[in-house]
Amino acid sequence: MKKQIGVIFGSRSCEREVAIISAVQLMRHADPEKYDIIPVYIDEAGSWYTGEVLKNIESYKPFKPDQKGITKVFPDLSSGSGALLTHTKGSGLLAKEKIEIAARIDVYIIVMHGLNGEDGTLQGLMELANVPYTSTGVAGSALGMDKIMMKQFFRGGDLPVLPGISISRTEYLANEQETLEKAEKELGYPVFVKPANLGSSIGVSRADDREGLKDSLELAFEYDRRVLIEQGLNKPIELNCSVLGYDNDVEASPIEMPINQDEFLDFKDKYLASGGSKGMASLHRVLPAPIEDKLRDKIQEMSKTIFRMLDCKGTVRIDYMFDKDRGKLYITEINTIPGSLAFYLWENAGMSYSRMIDKMIECAEKAHEDKNRANYAYTSDILNGVCFGAKGAKGCKGAKGAK
Repeated sequence: MKKQIGVIFGSRSCEREVAIISAVQLMRHADPEKYDIIPVYIDEAGSWYTGEVLKNIESYKPFKPDQKGITKVFPDLSSGSGALLTHTKGSGLLAKEKIEIAARIDVYIIVMHGLNGEDGTLQGLMELANVPYTSTGVAGSALGMDKIMMKQFFRGGDLPVLPGISISRTEYLANEQETLEKAEKELGYPVFVKPANLGSSIGVSRADDREGLKDSLELAFEYDRRVLIEQGLNKPIELNCSVLGYDNDVEASPIEMPINQDEFLDFKDKYLASGGSKGMASLHRVLPAPIEDKLRDKIQEMSKTIFRMLDCKGTVRIDYMFDKDRGKLYITEINTIPGSLAFYLWENAGMSYSRMIDKMIECAEKAHEDKNRANYAYTSDILNGVCFGAKGAKGCKGAKGAK
């Protein structure tokens, strides 16, 4: 019997369109002999939809919820149900609206980029509903989404990160001059200014002087109330590595070196270079990266360490900067749901995209099994000793422990 796999994507995020590309790619590569693939699209208003037509990229140009073959749904949050429910109209003049099951999901593959999907919020819903899902859990996803907290976490784990300072919109508006002087004193130029909770390089820019820094902060604050200002490097080499697995059974992919003459990959470089149809898979890169074996091994081992520290599962991608002048390696960020699910890195290792999907599903099921092995049935006698009277809890007469 085929497994019912829900591919959930979209969401209320600036990166919604990137998620659509990644999800359509994945649905085309999932093995139809093993799985019934059920698209679950969350639109920019937060409404959920399903239907076979959602496997087609043309259905989003633009998305029209009333088009034929699309059903509006909502999840049943009863533990272990996995049902997607829909409202249907009964027949007859006085017929009442009914709720029916549109689909029942065995495992969710989460293909979200950015807020309201990659940040732990959707993962929390999956935990509450007690259904298997493929991405990193609530805590790891939340840390991986927030660049400021992520940097603090890596620093606390004695991992190499570039110097940086964080600032809120309120602090900046109240002390603009002080913020600019602090950044110049502690970081110098160039710096990169990044919204705390966005990916795909949206809102990220480089500043080489004070005027540029002011412009960069203004841009970043359009997307988030908290911003990271990070020290830049002189022509660094960007290196990315994916990790796949769960618990201690993890492996690191070959390392890629994205190619960009401007030293910084913005949203256009990442997703529009080939018309946007292939997402991160279309990026110009050298794969495997032409680096020394020692550096390759260091990156792969560090990537697996980070994966375990954040209790990740499925596939992630960890990005690095290598300062070749000083021979130093720095972690840029972890993408807990990377663009195109980083399948191209695994293809280079000889693993097909369909096999990678199999492994992600296996990891989701294993994590779900581990979760449900925990004891949630512990009870005590505390309630037997409590009695609420007219003026509050005083203890019940004759109850155990009553005085």
